[in-house]
Amino acid sequence: MISWFARNPVAANLLMIVILIAGAFTMWQRVTVERFPSIEYDYINVVVPFRGATPEEVEQTVSTRIEEAVYDLEGIKELSSTSSEGAGRVSIEVDEGYNVKDVLDQVKSRVDALNTLPLEAEKPIISQSIRRREAISVVISGELPEKELRRYAEIIEQEIASQPGLSQIETSGVRAYEIAIEFRQDQLNEYNLTLQDIANAVNNRSLDLSAGQVRSDRGEILLRLKGQSYTREDFTRIPVLTKEDGTILELGDLATIRDGFEEESINTRFDGEPSIELEIYRTGTQSTIDVSERVKAFVEAKQDSLPAGVNLSVWRDRSESLEARLNTLVTSALQGSLLVILLLALFLRPSIAMWVSLGIPIAFAGGMAFMPELGISVNLISLFAFILVLGIVVDDAIVTGENIYNHLNRGEAPLDAAIKGTKEVAVPVTFGVITTMVAFLPLAFMGGGWGAFYSQIPYIVIPVLLFSLVESKLILPAHIGHTKAKKDLKKPNKVLEYQQRFAKGFEKGILKFYKPILAFVLERWQLSLAIFVGILLLVLATVQSGITRFVFFPRIQSELARATLQMPEGTPFELTDSYIERMTDAAIKLQDKYRNEQGESVIEHIFSSSGTLWGSDSASSSKGRVMFEIMPPEQRESTISSTQLVREWRELIGPLPGVETLTFRAEIGRSGDPVDVQLRGSNIANLNAAANDVKEKLSKVSGVFDIADSFSKGKQEIQFKLKPQAETLGLSLSDLARQVRSAYFGVEVQRIQRGREDVRVMLRLAKEERGSLEGLNSLLINTPSGGKIPLSQVAELSFGKSPATIYRIDRQRTLNITADVDKENSDIEAIKRRIIADATDVVANYPGVSFSLEGEAREQEESNNSLMVSLTFVLFAIYILLAIPFKSYAQPFVVMVVIPFGAAMATIGHWIMGMPLSIMSMMGMLALTGVVVNDSLVLVDYINQQRRIHGETLKEAVLHAGVRRLRPVMLTSFTTFAGLMPLIFDKSTQAQFLIPMAVSLGFGILLSTVITLVLVPLMYYKAANLKHAVKRGLRL
Repeated sequence: MISWFARNPVAANLLMIVILIAGAFTMWQRVTVERFPSIEYDYINVVVPFRGATPEEVEQTVSTRIEEAVYDLEGIKELSSTSSEGAGRVSIEVDEGYNVKDVLDQVKSRVDALNTLPLEAEKPIISQSIRRREAISVVISGELPEKELRRYAEIIEQEIASQPGLSQIETSGVRAYEIAIEFRQDQLNEYNLTLQDIANAVNNRSLDLSAGQVRSDRGEILLRLKGQSYTREDFTRIPVLTKEDGTILELGDLATIRDGFEEESINTRFDGEPSIELEIYRTGTQSTIDVSERVKAFVEAKQDSLPAGVNLSVWRDRSESLEARLNTLVTSALQGSLLVILLLALFLRPSIAMWVSLGIPIAFAGGMAFMPELGISVNLISLFAFILVLGIVVDDAIVTGENIYNHLNRGEAPLDAAIKGTKEVAVPVTFGVITTMVAFLPLAFMGGGWGAFYSQIPYIVIPVLLFSLVESKLILPAHIGHTKAKKDLKKPNKVLEYQQRFAKGFEKGILKFYKPILAFVLERWQLSLAIFVGILLLVLATVQSGITRFVFFPRIQSELARATLQMPEGTPFELTDSYIERMTDAAIKLQDKYRNEQGESVIEHIFSSSGTLWGSDSASSSKGRVMFEIMPPEQRESTISSTQLVREWRELIGPLPGVETLTFRAEIGRSGDPVDVQLRGSNIANLNAAANDVKEKLSKVSGVFDIADSFSKGKQEIQFKLKPQAETLGLSLSDLARQVRSAYFGVEVQRIQRGREDVRVMLRLAKEERGSLEGLNSLLINTPSGGKIPLSQVAELSFGKSPATIYRIDRQRTLNITADVDKENSDIEAIKRRIIADATDVVANYPGVSFSLEGEAREQEESNNSLMVSLTFVLFAIYILLAIPFKSYAQPFVVMVVIPFGAAMATIGHWIMGMPLSIMSMMGMLALTGVVVNDSLVLVDYINQQRRIHGETLKEAVLHAGVRRLRPVMLTSFTTFAGLMPLIFDKSTQAQFLIPMAVSLGFGILLSTVITLVLVPLMYYKAANLKHAVKRGLRL
């Protein structure tokens, strides 16, 4: 096939054109553009709203009952639940090998069959976790009343939703609509009414009802009774009872009716003004950039039509970071391509360099053509994969082209040189590409969250390498073979003359320096081997001793800083709001401090929320958050980092008395807390005591800070216990609970649809009567006989507290102790070892309590296990792929000796860059195992050919092969490093979590050049001598 395509350039060119067109068409029409790859989560969530219920009540009546219903289903890896005030959530992690949809159907069947959930709880919501694809946020802000601001937000939301492709929008920073009907007890007592009587009156008179139809000669006419109330005025006019004098008492005569929002207060502000946020998501195959551009165009056009004082702003525009990242990676790819081409032109004839370089776009186009079929989008990871393979993709073309170049230099005709040169190296080059593909393959199956994130890399790398192989075997020979003979020599120019002088000088340098060095190494093999082994052991020792630091996931600065405040449960909203205001003022001071002469600041927008967390759908007076956007590093005049900004912000805020936790974050890509000790047990007292001991020990560990736990004491509770008199009157505990709940939390008498919103109609006691202990004691309870009696006479009241949130995993209560770590200056592994030792000592004192490390530690364990399995697979596969072309059991080990040295060289590369090793570094080293053997494979194959075909002695063959293969070895190493170099030295935020993998590959291959050119020939030489000695000994 090589000869046929070489002799038929039309076929070769048509193949090239088809590949290029297929790749271009795919990128233009069929590929989704997004920031990160869409990952489907193997989790199922069961959420049960239970408004007004305490966490313990939710745990006992909702969470545990759902857990017991589903725990024994096949395919469940882990079962966890969260019980908080007003809702319960059960999360089910589906085990590998099971279909999530099948498990989801089984969970639905089990939960739907439950008949023991409380009547007051709402219907369970069962769904599979999906990754939300945020594109951009629009913020409506202004000093307006809440209802007015909400009205503008609804109008703008509807207008955005009417735009093509902008249908998925979520509102945050708002309270739910509510119509509250509130009574005083004396009003109810005056007319001998109960809240249930009022609820019946509302339900009987506020409704729309179909009443059948009239069949007349003119056709059928529907009968419909319309009496549904929708506004405060409608409910005011509902008749409640008729007095003895015939007058009708309406609801408005008895009750205070408010048409507004639920009672929980929240306060969200954007750049100091009350605000509402609209989060716009992309759907399906939509491009994040396209969605953002449409929204920004709408905002620009809409702002002019809004009244003064109403502002429309763009916030959290994901397309900006996406475009910046795409531009960064595309720029790196172009710069890398240019460096690769320049290197090729320097070492090879310009015409050959041009044809070899053409392999890059052809291979890339081939890889792009398969992206939709493999479910790959254009995102940060897939583009990184293209850069990663940029220098590798021409390796086979370089070896082939360089071999053809040698044949041309002997005076052979271009076509003959192309065919012979390609065939000579076809086998080792093909197997070399396959070993690289095999080394990247395990990344598709890596465990852990980050393993799944990087799984797209092999789906790019493998097709690109496959097409590079096609190009180097079928297209490249046809191009070089039909280049006019000696064309470059007949019309010399300065560029060609310089290239020829460099090539001749390089060849002289090989003979003058490299060949004597290699001969010396073969003669003094003990010393040489000792030096190489010493280097390997030295690098290994630095890793084992901690001198070379390992950080599972380095801290990567974000362009969004946030501080999250957690006050004790039950804290008045006003206090939480005052602290959030203080945190916001500190952010404003920081913003002003780093403002330049043009008025631009490093801090761009400040967003705050009190009484809720940004992105949360629940209100809590004890929570709040402040966030601000930070200008991208490449655009800043100041060199201040996100970490430094947060440190200054923390200092400006100062101490906040009474705070439960205050955490700061300005980093991306966290796979969990750096320290996360999870305690499990059934005894909550033992869990709390153990947690306090663990926190005390953590506080003594240098480099550990922001220590917190997941236990919150919750709000103060008034707990009821029936008195004997209640039993005498026929009152049960459930009767009492229902009446108290109706009076204080309220009864949802109706839920009406008003526009696009569901509005609850709540019936309860007046707010002033729910605000004191005296009012609770005097609450009149209706007895079965029709009488009324104060609550204090039928129930004993006592004070207590329960957890604000109860966490359970695999049907056991859990408590997590979390902390942050100074990753830049601490030995993370040493800290982890000490935490394990301390936690082991602590739990030994508390029977029934166990612990495990979660967060980053768990992610690290899963990733390490996957890496070990992957490494075993890769080494075994590489051995097989080397043994087949060599037809030898021993020679693969000669080639594979370069693998541990490649890892050592990658580690030295991290020293040079001043970087710690990380999980991304390890993934790079895994891929390196397949790449680093390629040059050694071609070198050993050439030695075998020289001995087998040309009859050279062992030493002559080794020296000849080293001299002959030095140029392609150096070229492949230099081009690989050159392709990655722009990314390695990139300073932008978007490149930082990709760089460790690039450093492992780039420096690993570059520095391993010496291993390939010196150690591999030495190992071959000694292995052959040993084999000869063994054979001679057997003959004797």
